[in-house]
Formats: sequence, structure tokens, C-alpha cells
Amino acid sequence: MSKVIAKQIDNILKGDKFIRHKKNAKGNTAIYSRNHPTAKFVRVVVDSGIDLSSAKASKSVRVKLIYINRAKSWREITTEIITDARGLASLIKKVEAAEKFVKTCKFCKAKKFKAKTGNTVCANACWAAWSGKKKAATPKKKSSQKITASAVKKAAKNPPRKAVKKSSQKVATKSSQKSSQKIVAEILPGDLVTAEEIDKDIFKRDYTGSILGIIMKVDRWGRVTVNWTANTSDVPEWDLPHTNHYHTDNPRHYRFKVLSRSVEWEPAA
Repeated sequence: MSKVIAKQIDNILKGDKFIRHKKNAKGNTAIYSRNHPTAKFVRVVVDSGIDLSSAKASKSVRVKLIYINRAKSWREITTEIITDARGLASLIKKVEAAEKFVKTCKFCKAKKFKAKTGNTVCANACWAAWSGKKKAATPKKKSSQKITASAVKKAAKNPPRKAVKKSSQKVATKSSQKSSQKIVAEILPGDLVTAEEIDKDIFKRDYTGSILGIIMKVDRWGRVTVNWTANTSDVPEWDLPHTNHYHTDNPRHYRFKVLSRSVEWEPAA
């Protein structure tokens, strides 16, 4: 890509009050960031795709939100979304709007993020303050070891009955009669989404970077209205996800993957 596009990206970001970082700890492209317009300790971060050595732009620009915790460390609170120079300004606004859907710690009010373990946890790790203060376990009372002579005689006259093994046929029947299970997720208006390919609840493919949409409406039956803003994949729009649920016996189909916050697909209650 040309230096002209690199200059265009640079102008867009600097015009929106982004600051260019002196270095990129994870690569060789120019990183820009600025404070979120309303949320404290949240920054909008853009990987411009501009090569620091050649000053040329690549094909993609990446945008995400991060939370700066008490230790001044960055915690990624939204998934990185890819666009190009033409869609950069509008994507920044959409990612900023996604901040209100990021979960907040009920103890210290910090934003939550997805840790390497896969768990969604507090960005301030506030649980560490009380994790070492668990109450000591109550000592167990020693049971009396005295056995009276009458108790011995009684036990001899009434030996314990042998336990009757339960038939394993019930377990086999249950396992052979597994029915389709309904899987649901919390999909909300304003969510930035992409699609995932699923085959009978087995993950097949992630379309992050090639499919992007914004949730417009979710009705009481779980039907979802989506504004698909980008689709460079081979998946036709009529085949893209349109509900907040599916069943585990479905053959190949597509479900939503929410990019703007942490959302899990789980069995219906």
C-alpha cells in the first residue's frame, strides 16, 4: 500500500486528537490512542497498520478499547475490530459506543476483561485484596471411639446388609436418549458482531475480520435484526445468524460472536 494512504490514516487520527506512540511493543506498526470521550480510565487504541520502517500503510487498521488499571497496565476490554482507511472514522465511533456494554466489577467498578484463562475478571484484580483472608477452617470434632459391649453384641446379631448394585441400564438409556438442547446468548441492540460457523454445537470457523454487523433490534421471540456493514466472506447475507438461540442437533449453521463485550453461549435454563 502507498504512503498516501498512510498519510490519510495519520490525518484522520490526529484530527480526532489521537496521539501517536513512539514504539509498538508487539510489532512494527504505528499505534495511536486517546481517552474515551465519556468513560474514565478507558482509552481508544488504533493499530494504524503504518509500517514504522517504510512509512507505508497495510491493508487493515485495527480498533479496540482498553482499560488502564491501578497498576497502570492495559487490559483489553473489547475485541480488536478490523477496517480500512475509508471505514476508520465511523468504526471508531461504533467501538466507543460499545463501552457501555462492557461488564463492570460490582466491588471496585472497574471494567472487566477476558483473561488468558478464558475467565472474565476485574481489570483491577480487586479480589487479591481479600483472597488471603479466608477464615480458618473450623476444626473437626473427634468422634468418640468408645464402643460399649452391648453395641458389639447388637452389631453381631444384625450384620449390615450388602448393598444392591443399581442397574446400569438406566444410565445407558439416558445417554442413548439425549435430546436436542437449546443454546442461547445475550444479544443486545448496539452490539458489534461477527459470525461463527457451528456444526451441531461444534465450532468450525470464526469470521472476525471479514464479517461485521451492528445489532439493531431483538424481539421477545429472540429474532435479531442486524445491520451488516461488511461482508468479504463467501457467506451470503440470507445465511447469516438472525436469532439469539439455536439447537445442538442443527447441522452446519452460523451464530453471532459479539465483539464489543464478553458474551458466552450457554444451555437455556
